[in-house]
Amino acid sequence: MKLRRVLALVLSLAMVTACFAGCGKKEGEGSGSDVFKIGGIGPTTGGAASYGLAVQRGAELAVKEINEAGGINGYKVEFKFEDDEHVPEKAVNAYNTLADWGMQMLMGTVTSKPCTAVVAETEKDNMFQLTPSGSAVECIASDNAFRVCFSDPNQGKASAQYIGEKGLATKVGVIYDSSDVYSSGIYDTFKAEAENQPFEIVAAESFTADNKSEFSTQIEKIKAQGADLIFLPIYYQEASLILNQADKAGYDVKFFGCDGLDGILGVENFDITLAEDVMLLTPFAADAKDEATQNFVKAYKDTYGEVPMQFAADAYDAMYIIKEAAEKADVKPDMEISEMCDAMKEAMVEIKVNGLTGEGITWSADGEPSKAPKAVVIRGGAYAAME
Repeated sequence: MKLRRVLALVLSLAMVTACFAGCGKKEGEGSGSDVFKIGGIGPTTGGAASYGLAVQRGAELAVKEINEAGGINGYKVEFKFEDDEHVPEKAVNAYNTLADWGMQMLMGTVTSKPCTAVVAETEKDNMFQLTPSGSAVECIASDNAFRVCFSDPNQGKASAQYIGEKGLATKVGVIYDSSDVYSSGIYDTFKAEAENQPFEIVAAESFTADNKSEFSTQIEKIKAQGADLIFLPIYYQEASLILNQADKAGYDVKFFGCDGLDGILGVENFDITLAEDVMLLTPFAADAKDEATQNFVKAYKDTYGEVPMQFAADAYDAMYIIKEAAEKADVKPDMEISEMCDAMKEAMVEIKVNGLTGEGITWSADGEPSKAPKAVVIRGGAYAAME
């Protein structure tokens, strides 16, 4: 009888121990030592959804390829993407959801304000963060954060240089969103660099988030100054309205924008013929003839039924950049998040990556990439690389 009681007590203790071990796990934690868990955050619903969906799809395509080729350091990758609706508070909630899932690195966020909010969280956790498209300076304010895209200041300066060097205009008008850090940041450096270029800014007209549907006043003021090109450091939704209203005003003028214009061809009920010859600074053109771009475009179209935009290419590159840095740092999935981050930070300033969005891309310790700017023009309802 005594032996039976002892056996029963041992079995009971074993069951209790198993229960506590199981109940103490967060979602997905059990596979943490077998796979790399990489999270992603961006808008898949709402006004900026085209950006977030492109990033999610580009990243998923890269993860599929990476896993088929053996993973990272011999370990497979799990990727989970959360919607933030382009709202900072929801981006932080998404980060917490991914942290509970067991995220070890973050590929995101997609847009600048949410990214700025989330980088404060990754800094506290010392988690490695690589944003594919968060362009505000504040998006990589801490030393654990890096980016794939150009920063807002770099986009403004590069746009002014491109317009000047290519002789695209002599008189330039600008329409920008003074309430948006992305738009105003680009305009500020564009204006400063314009002083060194052979064109003049003849009018700079602003709008705010409270009034971003009617632009006739701004268009008429710029037209009155004789501008032969309008620079639009804004997002595609507002740009589509400006193109439509300029057409109704009978204003035949060139338009030049930055990566925020990528997506204009997908605006619902927009007459895409109005975007003919619109130029934008972007590091990716789907019609480029190099093998890597063509393979990516084919795989993306086969999987998602559409031509990828720059944001998809940024995310695709981001995943391969993470792979390159992780292999350089020789990190393993069973490492502590902070230990993994410290190793990745060191590796990022040592690697050089040939990606869809640039050849020989390198990074400085402040998280900024170094690569050559490119531009595309819309022709026949598609993006074409500019010489």
